[in-house]
Amino acid sequence: MNLRLFYRYYPSLAVACALLPFFTTSVAAQTPNSLNPSPNPLLFPTRPEEVRIERSQAITLTEALELAKRNNQDLQLAVLELERSRSALRQAQAVFSPNANVNTNLNNNGEGFTGSGSQTSTSFTGQAQISYNLYTSGNRRATVRAAEERLRIDELNVENRNLEVQLSVTTQYYDLQEADELVRINRSAVENAQASLRDAQSRQEFGVGTQFDVLQSQVNFANAQQALTNSLSQQRIVRRNFAALLNLSQSVDVSAADAVEVAGLWEPTLEESIIQAFQNRPELEQFLAQRNISEQQRRQAISQLRPQVGVSGNYNITDRFNDGSSLTDGYSVGVQASLTLFDGGAARASAAQSKVNIAIAENQFASQRDQIRFNVEQFYVQLQSNLDNIQTSTVGLEQAREALRLSRLRFGAGVGTQTDVIFAENDLTRAEGNRITAILNYNRALANLQRSVTLTGSI
Repeated sequence: MNLRLFYRYYPSLAVACALLPFFTTSVAAQTPNSLNPSPNPLLFPTRPEEVRIERSQAITLTEALELAKRNNQDLQLAVLELERSRSALRQAQAVFSPNANVNTNLNNNGEGFTGSGSQTSTSFTGQAQISYNLYTSGNRRATVRAAEERLRIDELNVENRNLEVQLSVTTQYYDLQEADELVRINRSAVENAQASLRDAQSRQEFGVGTQFDVLQSQVNFANAQQALTNSLSQQRIVRRNFAALLNLSQSVDVSAADAVEVAGLWEPTLEESIIQAFQNRPELEQFLAQRNISEQQRRQAISQLRPQVGVSGNYNITDRFNDGSSLTDGYSVGVQASLTLFDGGAARASAAQSKVNIAIAENQFASQRDQIRFNVEQFYVQLQSNLDNIQTSTVGLEQAREALRLSRLRFGAGVGTQTDVIFAENDLTRAEGNRITAILNYNRALANLQRSVTLTGSI
């Protein structure tokens, strides 16, 4: 059975099926409970020690997805909205049931307080009523159908939020890896620059180097230190942003435990990817559901100008105490019919608004369809180009390492210059950064492509 049809005919299972890939992605992940936030969502820290970072925890991407599933507020909000829509549907379905009510009244009546012969009497009345709308010209069914479509929209919204959370966690985890790698690369660059500075100073002391070589090395060392300082600052910002996304405890920080490597390969062709996206994306189904809601609202408006038929039954009893008579009772049944002859055009104006809303939903569907195709094409092209960049940067990194080795040998043999070594060190730093960037950009494009085609649990 088609997945969308399965959701339509089995709506009670829709949310479970939508969340299952996300929830089972990290079943094996055992993340510490200390990373979870306080169970009180209204917690408001008032002392510095309550927000001080006490420790840092290295986590994998799988563990990060598990933490997001447990703690992410956007996903929790979507589930709450779904529960609200489910209750609204039950409320709408109540129109298919009759209304029944019971009224009782106990009265004590007297003639006054001033006379000596005032008379009082006590009476009891009770009434039971039941009513049911036999025919509403389609209003009742349209009300329920609109509520069903609203529930469907919120089910799809949970699925969509789930996908968005997965994408956000995955891409920001790659940002975390990139920040950590830049710190590592820049630390290595500082060490290389420091070693070159020591060599230049030693050569100057032995009279085989110049002050110019020392100054060049000092400038290169200062630049490397500044780059390291900036990367450490960026690493701190990225880590705190990631902790906020996972809604972690106020006193913990996280870092990336996974090594930087290619996340996987994409097998489908571009055309196959586009068709899969059209079939799977929940946003398209949401616009169709919104169109259906507007259609049901149009029917509700038109029904106000058509006949309404209902039936009702009434049973009542009356008893006046101490009057020497027994209680009396009676009943009545009836059929009511109504037809609005003129309402100033309100119903037709409301129907016209709903008809415009149908056209808007159709327009939004077409716009979203085109945007989905563009997203798939965009990320597919980025995936291919970054795959080429990985190959190119890998070769460039090996060449940069060899060039640095040769420049140091030439410098030690007296046939090269300190400038050659500095250039080679900077080239190696850039080559390492280029390779890390190429791999992570590829992984980002892959994650975005999987999101565009809606492959849950792919990572």
